[in-house]
Amino acid sequence: MSASSLSSSILPKTIYSRYHLKSSNTKTMATCVDNSTQLSCNSDRSQIDTSLYSYVKFCRPSSSDLVSCTPSIWDQRKTMDRLTVVDHKLDGDGNQDNLWLKMREEAQFDVEQEPILSNYYFASILSHNSLETALANHLASKLSNSTLSSNILSEVFSSVLANGREVRRAIRDDLKAVKERDPACISYVHCFLNFKGFLACQAQRVSHKLWSQGRKVLALLIQNRVSEVFAVDIHPGAKIGRGILLDHATGVVIGETAVIGNNVSILHNVTLGGTGKVSGDRHPKIGDGVLIGAGTNILGNVKIGEGAKIGAGSVVLKDVPPRTTAVGNPARLMGGKENPIKLDKIPSFTMDHTSFISEWSDYVI
Repeated sequence: MSASSLSSSILPKTIYSRYHLKSSNTKTMATCVDNSTQLSCNSDRSQIDTSLYSYVKFCRPSSSDLVSCTPSIWDQRKTMDRLTVVDHKLDGDGNQDNLWLKMREEAQFDVEQEPILSNYYFASILSHNSLETALANHLASKLSNSTLSSNILSEVFSSVLANGREVRRAIRDDLKAVKERDPACISYVHCFLNFKGFLACQAQRVSHKLWSQGRKVLALLIQNRVSEVFAVDIHPGAKIGRGILLDHATGVVIGETAVIGNNVSILHNVTLGGTGKVSGDRHPKIGDGVLIGAGTNILGNVKIGEGAKIGAGSVVLKDVPPRTTAVGNPARLMGGKENPIKLDKIPSFTMDHTSFISEWSDYVI
């Protein structure tokens, strides 16, 4: 049975009228698919409608005889390009936001390489007129659930980002930090969309602002959602500087009274925690330019000096002087406590985790 005869027997007149034969004397059929009306399988749909939906979905022609009333994917991309020529907001310092413009260029390039992702990139990047609105939308999409609307979260994030100049500047510095220090990061937009360490850090910046405003219930809710979604648990009370890299980020735990300086790099499974049930100021203070290796535990109200390096797997219970390297469990200073070896480069920038090994001991493999 031909598609035309079958459709004439089962299609309601209101739907069948949308299909027409190219010519009654020819065997080809041209179909104009009206995409303005979507067919959906609702629970209260009649049996004939359900069968119709399945039939049309399965038997819709895919040859050149099928003429769609909507643009092709190429036309959609060209339309998208026209729609996304909008005014761009300034960055956190009031200058033209060149980073955001660069991200949009990267997004358009990615769409050209993978047209199947065009809708995703449009919704996440190209439909927005600023980095802040895109970030608010993206975080809301990631952290929402069946009872916590993405629209509500987006409004919360947008409100904080729109009124926080320092936060806006920190977002850009964090993006640059990831791109410059992580060789796995291929573009800014790649970091923005896919790096959960970056996203967790920006969500914490919002929750910290809410915490500072006394909106602790909402701040703690965001912390909980970040922990569940990204496996990163940063208390909203923690103070975090700019240019932060949370590399991989899985298992990072940062306590309420922790303070992290600028340009700090932290790898996965790092804990900046307390030593027990002590209340008050009880968490580590991390100076600028510090590198903290994977699996490190820094416990208590101890100070890690500027430009210090903490080797992977270390347990730090005492202060670490600036520009020194602490390694081991419990951690010890390379070169000894009295005359520790001083670093001549900022470790968070070099991301060098192993240069100290040659100075360590003879039994290292």
